[in-house]
This record gives sequence, structure tokens and C-alpha cells, in this order.
Amino acid sequence: MEINEIKQHFTILDIADRLGIQVNKQGKAHCPFHDDKTPSLQFSKEKNIATCFSSRCSAGTMDIIGLTEKYLKVSTHEAIMQLKEWTGSVAPTGNNGKTTTSSEMEQIAILTKAFHYYENGIRTSRKSKEYLDSRGLIQTTPSRQGTETGFNSGNFHARANESLKATALKYGLIYESIGNSGGYSAFAKNSLVFPLKNKDRKIVGLYFRSLDEKAVSKHLYLKDRKGLYPQYPKPETTKLILTEAIIDAATLQQIPGITAEYEILACYGTNGLTEEHTRAIQSLASLQEITFFFDGDPAGSAGVEKQSEKLRELRPDVKIYHVETPKNEDVNSLYVGHQEKAEELFKHLLKGRKLLSSNEIKKEVQKPEPTTQPVPKQSKPPTAGKFDTSNPHKISYFTDIAHYYVKGGLRQELDSLRVSLVIEATHQTANYQKYRNKLDLYENKQVERIAREAAEKLSLRADLVELDLHRLTDQLEDHRDKQMDSRETGRPKVILDNTVTSQCKAFLSKPDLIKRFNELIGKAGVVGEENNRIFLFCIAASSKMPDTLHALIQGSSGSGKTHLLVKISSFIPDEDVKRFTRVTDSSFYNYGMYDLQNKLICLEDLDGMKEEAQLAFRELQSREMLSSSTSGQDEKGNIRSFEKIVYGPIASMACTTKGEIYEDNMNRCFLIAVDETHEQTKNIIRYQNRKASGKIDGAEEKRVTTFVQNCIRMLKPCQVINPYADKVQLPEEAHKIRRLNDLYQSFVKQVALMNQYRRKKDQKGRLIAEKEDLQVAAEIMFESIILKVDELDGSLRLFYENLKQYVKSKGESYQSYSFGQREIRQALHLSKTQLHRYINDLLSLEYIQQTGGYANRGYQYKITWWDNIEALRAKVKRHLQGQLDQLEIL
Repeated sequence: MEINEIKQHFTILDIADRLGIQVNKQGKAHCPFHDDKTPSLQFSKEKNIATCFSSRCSAGTMDIIGLTEKYLKVSTHEAIMQLKEWTGSVAPTGNNGKTTTSSEMEQIAILTKAFHYYENGIRTSRKSKEYLDSRGLIQTTPSRQGTETGFNSGNFHARANESLKATALKYGLIYESIGNSGGYSAFAKNSLVFPLKNKDRKIVGLYFRSLDEKAVSKHLYLKDRKGLYPQYPKPETTKLILTEAIIDAATLQQIPGITAEYEILACYGTNGLTEEHTRAIQSLASLQEITFFFDGDPAGSAGVEKQSEKLRELRPDVKIYHVETPKNEDVNSLYVGHQEKAEELFKHLLKGRKLLSSNEIKKEVQKPEPTTQPVPKQSKPPTAGKFDTSNPHKISYFTDIAHYYVKGGLRQELDSLRVSLVIEATHQTANYQKYRNKLDLYENKQVERIAREAAEKLSLRADLVELDLHRLTDQLEDHRDKQMDSRETGRPKVILDNTVTSQCKAFLSKPDLIKRFNELIGKAGVVGEENNRIFLFCIAASSKMPDTLHALIQGSSGSGKTHLLVKISSFIPDEDVKRFTRVTDSSFYNYGMYDLQNKLICLEDLDGMKEEAQLAFRELQSREMLSSSTSGQDEKGNIRSFEKIVYGPIASMACTTKGEIYEDNMNRCFLIAVDETHEQTKNIIRYQNRKASGKIDGAEEKRVTTFVQNCIRMLKPCQVINPYADKVQLPEEAHKIRRLNDLYQSFVKQVALMNQYRRKKDQKGRLIAEKEDLQVAAEIMFESIILKVDELDGSLRLFYENLKQYVKSKGESYQSYSFGQREIRQALHLSKTQLHRYINDLLSLEYIQQTGGYANRGYQYKITWWDNIEALRAKVKRHLQGQLDQLEIL
């Protein structure tokens, strides 16, 4: 596409909209190239140009290429290429030469547009300006260097068209509002925003620092977090500083004397050294040293110890240092407190940094400091002012005045700090050595009263005890915040060694993978249920994938539903599974924002869940997120409302004896009926007897289970396309065929994902499903499809078939044969409760009818509808297999 064609393709207002420049009705906008208080950038749609008329600006007159070049700070060639990308005439490429996918380009475009909007938002936000001032940070503008940041007022989508809203919704910038009003709400409203960038220095993620006092969490990221802050280190980097938080990195970026010598990279908390960080560090060929500049508290020291070990293994050729940050200080607090001499202070601290050895940090954390008060002979307390969280159920705080113990750990409600407190005197002259009480440390009157009572009982000064309690409160707050931050950095990952990785990869790369998985499941102790077990296993393995699946396991009481669920879930890595026996009404709403994301949720008894809990569960299955409006106290004690979001998606397995009651649940799930036949019962008893006699090796079952878990860890999320999707049609008799067809297509994708080491990818990096995947999916899903076609659920169908067989055994006149409940109960070995439910269900569906008898002597029944389930099964089988046989290879 030539330059003239590009100029004809776009108007200057189109480019302004793409770049996030807001143009008013008069065609004017605030100029982004200088500090513009009144709109001075004039747009001319007729001439297709923009001109800044301010005497303080050198931008002058710009066409669409010039505006793009100056706004994105790129060369003319790069600006032209960017415009070509926007026309769709070329695929964008990164600095590494790899083609950027359309979804990546879309993500970069929407996040860049949003961030430019957020940058302009600071101009009208007094709160964000005050916060930046309190932190000693200045915002980058065309006329000054500072921190690249913006403010999210929550109005980014207010004037957006539906296409832009759909893109913003896709990448988590907004979410659908709850209630009947519809519309959208902004993610992380009232937050400072910092851009996270990829290797090409394009914005691929955002970090939000909430300024809202009532916010549940102060630190928020978009889901599927990508990018580094402030950017990827330069390839020629020799010295690198790692900070604990983004605010700390932004602070150091403002000190020219530091940036001239060091590259700076922010971790996302003490446990926030991600895979993307390590890949970036691994790529720095000239790197000579890494310096940790974490907070001066126990959590910061522990974080340095943990992350330095990781980097030492990653880069044994690089020296690793750490800065001894003053106690209870961090990079930003030091900068704020010594702003006039900040550069001198930080150079001094970096000059005095210490080279780390494997045990140095551990010794430093455990090193005792001298105490000024005498201590009892029976114990040697740690340093005065020492805060210890090594035992989360007994947090300790030691001062020269007393020892303080928080028993039972911390609650997660941010509007209070309720603790069970034990105060122990450090001297032997006290009337009694311990004082115990419960209190809320956010209630000043309670703290004053407790301080007086403890001081009186322990012969201490009340003012000093109260001061200790306030310091303890600060420490507990920081500890709780760090706990929440560590949860948001993602789930713990199990690192597989090279031997295990090679074994798993070899297993996943061979043909008949699903069949071989099924054999391993059998070796691990799942008896019989050959089709059900592999079906459930594939559903459970979808938890990490883009399209998650759900199963509802039906069966009568004592049929082995829960055992099957527990055994199958054991093959999924422990870090990806949550199992529940009971779920309270609002418990799903109270999880952290990403606690349930890509987890397998196992419910042992769906029957016991109340409607409110079932609603939340269904929303996680379908909408893949929960959003709720709740209330709590802010820091001033005022009751305020705030939004709480829990993100999915989840995969799930649940057990029930009453599958037909849960219509909404059944629509979202694959129905799986437990095998309750006599042959299966004999197989289970035979296995139980062999295991009890020692003929089955339990250690071998555990080894197989661990191997399957490691294979699942090797599977990676990926988009899948099915070129045969429109070639196979499910039987029209199926119940809720729209949703069943969606479930079938999702299961085909899951089978392809399981075979990802044997499947090809298209130009966009998507796996391509093959005919084999459709065949395997149809065979595994066949019984579930039959359950959707059949109006009887699994256990009821089994009872009905056994009943027909029994009645037919009564001779040629079987069609008129009448029977009573006692007769059937004894013939089929059923409990009275089970049989009563089956009889009522068949009566309501008009398969049998009551022919006589009395309530006190028992009723008589007769079968009135003799269906042929085998003929139906054969019909559905021919319908599916005929289509599969006719598939042509594309």
C-alpha cells in the first residue's frame, strides 16, 4: 500500500481516535506534545492535517504520518508501517523478527489507546496528583521527564462505540455490570495506571494502584498478565537493579545518577519474579551483576533469599548483590524522606551493597540483636521490635516492653483487624506473666483499654504498651497486604527436571494418546468405568485451557460417584484443584480476584448446595466471573459499598443423585451416569479384595498418578480450530441441542489439546483438530449424548431396563403383568427409598401406571410404555458414525 493510499484510507480524526487524542466539537484538542491547559491543537478534516498554534510547542503542522510519528515517538518508516498495520495490509512484526498475531496487535492497540486516555486523566484528577506528590513522583509529559503513568477515572468506555467496548471487555478493561440495567463497569476504577511493556516496548499489560480507600486490594493487574515495568532491559545491560514494587522502580527511574549506570526492573511483590522476568534476564548476554533493592522488613529479606537462589541457578555467571535497606523503609519512603539528597543517598546504599552467598541472608534474618531488658532464665527472646511470621498461626512481636502473640493468624477482612492477643511480660517483677484478650486493632478505644488493663496486670507502663500495639498494627497490616500481593502473582508452579520432562514428552508424542491415558488410569486404581473415567479425565484436564468443561456425575446413593470424582481429580496437579464437601451461600464471592482462575472445582455433593451457592457456581461455569456489590468500613470507619470480582474460568465436576432436578446445571454440563450394573459391582469387590490381600502394589498406583499429573503439567493452553466443525451434526432429538452442540465442539477441542504434541498449527499459532479427534470425541461422548436424547436419567434408565427384563420373565402375557413395590424391591435388591423415587418418576413420565391396590396394603403397577433404548442407541450411533466416515481430509 502506497503513502497516498494510506492517506486516503484514514482521516486525521481517525488517527486521533486511534491514538486516544480526544477532539471536541470545534475540532480542537489538548496538544499531547506540550503542557497544554487550553486546547491548542486544531484538526482540519478538509485538509487532513492537525496544527498546534501554541508558541510553546514545536509540533507545528502534521499530516496523519507526522502525527503518528510524533505521538508514538517512532521513525517515519515505523509510523508508515504502523499505519499499514492499522489498514490490515501487512502483519506487524516485532524487533525479534517474529510476526505479531492479530490478537496480539489488537491487545497492544486497545491497551495503548486506553493508557493514552489514562495519561490525560491525571490532568483532571486532584486525588491522583496528590498521591503522586506524596510519593515524590512526577508524571512524564512532552516537556519533562518523569514517571510514565495515568489515572483511571472509570470513563474510558463512556463514549466508545460497541466494537471498542467489545475489545475492552475481551481484555478485561471493563466488565459487564450486574443487575437488570446492563451496561459496563470499569475495571480498577480510581487507580493510578502504569504500563507493562513487551520486548518491542509496546504496551501489553497494565498495573493499577488503587487510590480508593474502600478497595479490597490496592494492587491490580489485568488477567493473563504480560509485560515488564518500566520496560525490558536493554540488550547491552551490564548492571541490573530489581525492586520489590513498581512504585520503587518508578522512583529510581527519576534519579539520573542511577539510570546512567543501572537498568531497573520491577518485580511484582516479594514472590513476583515471573517467568517473563527470568527470560528477560537470561537473554542479557553482557550482564555482570544483579542487585536486589527490596524493602527493609522480614518479608523483603525472605524474598531476596528466595529469588536470589532462583537467579543463582539461572545465571551462575553473574554476581548477585543486595542493598541493606534501612529497617521498615523501602525505596520510595527513602526517596520521599530525603528528596533533596536522594541521589547521594541511593548511590551510598548501592556502593555499600553486599555480595550474596547461599546462607548469608538466612544468617542475617536470624541474627539476634542485644536487648536492654533482663529476660527470664527459662527463655531467650529474639530482638526487641522483632516481628516474626514464620508460624502463621502464632505471629509474634517482641519489644523491650513485652512479647506479643497473635494466636490463630489473621483474618482477611480489610475493614477490621480482629486478633486474639496474648501479652507476656519480659521481666520477673510482674504480678502475673500473661494477659489474654480479643480485640479489633482498628478500634482506638479498645486498644487504649487493653493497654491499660495489660499494663496494670503486668506492672508495665500503659503508654508504652499502647505504642507497641500501634506498631504491631502497622506490622500486621503490611503482612496482610503482602499475603494478598503474593496471591495475585499467580499459582505456585512445580518445576519438572529434564528426565521427567523427557519422559512425559515422549508419552504425549506417541499415537493413541487418549487410549494410553485410559490404561494408566486403570493401573492407578480406577476399576471399570472405562468410558466414564477417560471422559471425566479429559474434562478435568481442561482447567488450564481457554475452553473449560464441566461434568455432572449421576448415580444412586452408594454407587461410587464420589469415589470416581476423587480418583479422577487426583490425576490433575494439586495446585490446580479445589475439592469441596460443602459450600456456603456466599463463599464463592469471597475468594480473591484470581484464586479460582483456571482451577478444577470438585463438589462431592451438589444436592446439598443452596440456590445462592448454585447460582454463583453456574455463573463461574457460564460467564467465567463473579461480580458482587458489598459493603464494609473504610479507614475512617464509614460504611461504604464496593465491588468485588472473582475471575474464572473454571472446570468442574460435581456429583448428584437427583440430576433431573438441576435443569440449569444440566444445560452447562456433560451428563455422566455411574455404572451400577452387577458386573461392575463384582469388579469393584474383586479389586478391593486383591488390594486388602496385598496383591496390588499401592506404591505403583501412586507412581502412575504422579506421572499422569506431570503429563498434565506439560500441556499448555492454546487456541484450537476444527476444520470439520460444520461436517458433523448431532441428532435433532437431543435435549437442548444448541448447548449440547457447543459442548461437543468444546470437547473436540479438548481432545486436540491433549494431543498438542502431535498436532499441526496454522499461521496464527492455533492447533488444528484432525479427524481422529472428532472420532475419539464422539466415541467418548456417546453415552452423554444418549443421556441428552433419553428423557430418563442414567440411574432411572438402568432401573427401568431391569424392571422390563423382570416383567418379561413372567411369560407371554408380560405386557399386562401387574407388580407391587415389595415384589420389585426384593427382585432387584433395592432400598425402599430408592424404589419409591424410581416409581414416582416413571409414573410422572407415564412409563407405568397404577392399576389398583390400597395405600395400607400396597398399590399395583403395570408398564404402559415399552420403549427400545437399544434401537435408539443404534440410530444415534449410525447417525454420528455415518457423518464421521464421510469426512474428507481438508
